[in-house]
Amino acid sequence: MASEIVGVICKGMHIDGKMSFEGTARIDGSFKGEITSDGTLLVGEGARVEGEINVGDIVVSGEVHGVITAKDRVELRAPARVYGDIRTPTLIISEGVLFDGNCIMTEKAQEVKRTGT
Repeated sequence: MASEIVGVICKGMHIDGKMSFEGTARIDGSFKGEITSDGTLLVGEGARVEGEINVGDIVVSGEVHGVITAKDRVELRAPARVYGDIRTPTLIISEGVLFDGNCIMTEKAQEVKRTGT
């Protein structure tokens, strides 16, 4: 899932806007806005993200407020706090995670192509 990290928003950094990237990016600070990528997003412990996230994969250990859409997988690791909806074919929630929202399980893109639906 995760490849070499191509970008980092470090602890103490606060960014508002739109972010897109290829590969894997990590947020340890604060981001507010829209995130789009086919790659992997890592939200570190202590990080705070507000907005709409549309990625291939995401691993959350920090706090997210908003809608998460992942083409392949969402993994919530303690002490993650997620307030909002999740759309993904695969959802993993570890013990100790707070998830306050709805989850819609979708089909993986490859399965949709293979079945023709």
